[in-house]
Amino acid sequence: QVQLVESGGGLVQAGGSLRLSCAVSGSIFSISTMGWYRQAPGNQRELVAEITGSGSTNYADSVKGRFTISRDNAKNTVYLQMDSLKPEDTSVYYCRSYYRGTPGHNYWGQGTQVTISS
Repeated sequence: QVQLVESGGGLVQAGGSLRLSCAVSGSIFSISTMGWYRQAPGNQRELVAEITGSGSTNYADSVKGRFTISRDNAKNTVYLQMDSLKPEDTSVYYCRSYYRGTPGHNYWGQGTQVTISS
């Protein structure tokens, strides 16, 4: 059974930093694309950043230059370093693991709350 467990959320002031972590159980991590998504109340879930198994990254325009996604394949963990945080970054952040090969998979974590005060 694959599990994704996020940690690192919390409350910080605007301009501050947080680092989110997502630990993945099972043997799928190295082949998976790992992503961070967020969903604020009343909004659709949106991609924040993702990183492929080979290390290629993709970021939402709203976080480019402020957030950095990275992965440690030895620890089965993906990170999201969030700097220069803004109140509009307030959301529940979700970790996702997916693979479009055969067999494919698509797993989500339970989410972690990030709140930025102005």
